[in-house]
Amino acid sequence: MRFARTFAVVLFASSFSAAAADSGKVLRTAFSIAESSFDPVLAYDAASNSVVEEISESMLEYEYLARPVKLAPLTLERLPEVSDRGATYLCRVRKGIFFAADPAFKGKPRELVAADYAYSLKRLLDPALRSPWTWVVEGKLIGGDELQAAAKKTGKLDYDAPIAGLEIIDRYTLRIRLKQPDYTFLYVLAMPASAAVAREVIDAYGNDAGAHPVGTGPYLLKEYKRSSRIVLEANPQFRKFVFDEPAPANKSDAAIARALKGRVLPAIGRIEISVIEEQQPRWLAFLKREVDYLQPFPLGFVGELLDNGKLKPALAAKGIYHELLLRPNTWWAYFNMEDPVVGGYTPEKIALRRAIGMAFNTGEFIRVLFMGRAVPAQGPIPPDIAGYDPDHKTQAQAYDPAAARALLERFGYKDRDGDGYRELPDGKPLIIEQWSSPTSRAREYDELWKKSMDAIGIRMVFKKDKVPELRKMARAGKLQMRQDGWQADYPDAENFMQNLYGPNIGQTNDSRFKLPEFDRLYEESRKLPDSPERTKLYDRMTDLVVAYAPWRLTHHLLEDHVIQSWVIGYKPHPIRSDIWMYLDIDESKRQR
Repeated sequence: MRFARTFAVVLFASSFSAAAADSGKVLRTAFSIAESSFDPVLAYDAASNSVVEEISESMLEYEYLARPVKLAPLTLERLPEVSDRGATYLCRVRKGIFFAADPAFKGKPRELVAADYAYSLKRLLDPALRSPWTWVVEGKLIGGDELQAAAKKTGKLDYDAPIAGLEIIDRYTLRIRLKQPDYTFLYVLAMPASAAVAREVIDAYGNDAGAHPVGTGPYLLKEYKRSSRIVLEANPQFRKFVFDEPAPANKSDAAIARALKGRVLPAIGRIEISVIEEQQPRWLAFLKREVDYLQPFPLGFVGELLDNGKLKPALAAKGIYHELLLRPNTWWAYFNMEDPVVGGYTPEKIALRRAIGMAFNTGEFIRVLFMGRAVPAQGPIPPDIAGYDPDHKTQAQAYDPAAARALLERFGYKDRDGDGYRELPDGKPLIIEQWSSPTSRAREYDELWKKSMDAIGIRMVFKKDKVPELRKMARAGKLQMRQDGWQADYPDAENFMQNLYGPNIGQTNDSRFKLPEFDRLYEESRKLPDSPERTKLYDRMTDLVVAYAPWRLTHHLLEDHVIQSWVIGYKPHPIRSDIWMYLDIDESKRQR
């Protein structure tokens, strides 16, 4: 991954306090979107996963400082033992890890065991939960399909039914067996969706378990006001966690490693999170020293933060520092392929989607809405991850409104009544309905789309709802068109291509794209390790996406992070949602 830094190594010369989880230290931050749920199998956004990662623990994690990113054991004794060419994973849970105290455990300490991970992975298959993460295990575990099918018939998943794909060898050992080799499955074991939850907790809280998370992680949920305020406090029962990562070659990263070396983490006792969806209030909160960092920085105010890509001197003089992260992400506007107006695979439907895409000015979009803090997307796969091909270029989505108008005319989308807007080939009104969130930022986006569509004679209307609701509606196939994107759950191209895989409709495939040739190539690619052969398959899949246009690809977003002088050890991670466990606060600087 590529990173740029504007802060000096001396920022990390301050020594950390000797005691971990100092209750007097408070980290204040802000989410730009509302959370969805703190249940690992239901959390579907960066805000929710930031909290989930601090409360609940997966088997594996990513090292904090290693670049390229590197997996490490979290609750396991060591990395899983992989056999059968990537089809079998033997996972040994470390003894002596306990869930946080909760009434669900009736006053008794509750140790983390292998059965907890088996139960948690089964929850991903439960049709009643409708997890957006079902795709990470669906069709993969031996016996999983049969368990899921039986649950669909009876309306209830039998969690006590043994399956060969999740074999509990003993109290601390779980053998995971897949139907076929999957070279990305280790990454699944590091995802928040696969984090351990205790069955007693789910039984106790039922459908409200997402608001009562109980995990083995460094923090626990102390206060919660939905879509407004979240407070975490250090888990007093969290095991002794000592930082021992090797120092990277990069000087500033090495300084963080030296400062953390041998430290018992976490250092901060309390994390206070506000949900501030509008950009200006977030930036003002930072300037008033009410939040300790902004991630990502509100793009509408980049001009107040940077001068020619560098932190403005007045801010630097206050000790504020800045990081730029090219996180693996891709953004697009998607069409519902089952919609009677924009969906379908016939030539006239493909022509309509292509014309809409060609009329949208991505260059202006990046310049106006993102202040240049993005790069145009040439395909679904972002740079710097396994499977990305920098030499594979696509031109079909280039900005060309004249060609868009000609394409519409050719396929019968004409203005028959002279009102300036086109009708469908059968003469019925052509109206494109795009959904977006009720923020000023989204309104700017809507205005650019309307301007682009007016230029080619297409009437576009806009409907609004909050992001969590929009995502629920998308999974149900109720949206005709919407902008969305994907941030890598793991550093592999498969993580992006699965968003277009037919069987993932209702989960991550919001466009409801179902093309047999694409699905065949995707399934073939999953059998291969990262290699030129696999990359060629991804190139062909990219060509199909461009040709059928279920997405109008737009950009890969750059992230600016801005941090107050008193925050110590901050380094954004390309995959992890947040990094609170590794931070510290210099209260003397905060009080100045």
